[in-house]
Amino acid sequence: MPPQSHRAGASAPSQNVSPNKKAGTQRPEANPKSHQFKLPTLRLEVRDINHEGADVFFASVTANKALQKAVQDVLLWLYDSPNSSTTTLPSTRSVTLILRSMPGVAYTTGSELDSDHKEIHFSLDYIHSIAKTRKTEEILGVLTHEMVHCYQYNAFGTCPGGLIEGIADWVRLNANLSPPHWKQEGSGKWDAGYQHTGYFLQYLEDRFGVGLVRRMNEKLRIERYEEKRFWTELCGRPVEQLWGDYGKLFPGDSKKAEDDECVIVEKEDVGTTTPKQQP
Repeated sequence: MPPQSHRAGASAPSQNVSPNKKAGTQRPEANPKSHQFKLPTLRLEVRDINHEGADVFFASVTANKALQKAVQDVLLWLYDSPNSSTTTLPSTRSVTLILRSMPGVAYTTGSELDSDHKEIHFSLDYIHSIAKTRKTEEILGVLTHEMVHCYQYNAFGTCPGGLIEGIADWVRLNANLSPPHWKQEGSGKWDAGYQHTGYFLQYLEDRFGVGLVRRMNEKLRIERYEEKRFWTELCGRPVEQLWGDYGKLFPGDSKKAEDDECVIVEKEDVGTTTPKQQP
């Protein structure tokens, strides 16, 4: 989930993009000297060591290694290099992972100190509920998603929440941590968020070239979000047109959307029929 604290021209497109293309195949070269980002201070707080979810967490991952990997994956996908002139690292100074009993899965916020110090709250109840065969991958996947919120920009608080969440799941996708229930689909709204938007961003990355999401994140650093201008400057066309192009890769989704629309219209017609007057 997104943090609760605040913090151009495209190349000629290629239409030969497969909807089943596996993300992560264009992983940036990880040169140890040029791409090893400096880690923030990493902390762990367990609110209830006796909770069964705590046992699952420590049996599934090594906490410091899991957090270090999440940070490096996020920085590798959203930023060029520590000293790059084309992307600008945020001033995140520390990340504290707080394991506690709570509803939901996880969320990220700034600490009481200031917004440069982040907190990831991760539900012990959810950790305990993860299927045995998926515990390690799911924990790493959630940590990676939430770590994105510690390092991404949000256009001074004006970026749509669906895009914020889509970028987080795009990084998770490219870190090869997508769960098996995720699926690509071209129906609905482009900014529905999470994997729905994450796969759309992968399509744009494939179509316009590696680095598009990095440029997107940089634009969200320097300007407020105005949809038409933002997407036209980034990709050369409005986002609704891009979403329409993406949807053409999934003809079955388009047919289902048309059928659903027909059902809605029919129900509205039935609901507005004037009843016959009784004699």
